[in-house]
Amino acid sequence: MGCRHKKQAGQGMTEYIIVVALVAVAAIAVYQLFGQVVRSQTAAMARELAGEDGSEQSAMAQAAADAAAGQTAARTLKSFTGNAEAGQ
Repeated sequence: MGCRHKKQAGQGMTEYIIVVALVAVAAIAVYQLFGQVVRSQTAAMARELAGEDGSEQSAMAQAAADAAAGQTAARTLKSFTGNAEAGQ
């Protein structure tokens, strides 16, 4: 009976590791897509907290968000498959 309990505990740990890995991959993908937006928004907030004008950084964040939205709309499963065939 003790062996069965160890096997189940190992299975639970393996499932946990797989879920954590999937969440990490998703977080990396989101950061790659929206990283510039986050950096620009953080810079705008820092400038505003310092009492300076952060409108330039806010405009940069909006431009980066628009670019990211355009990239998202342009990507489909075919574009990823095409990249694999092209050796990219």
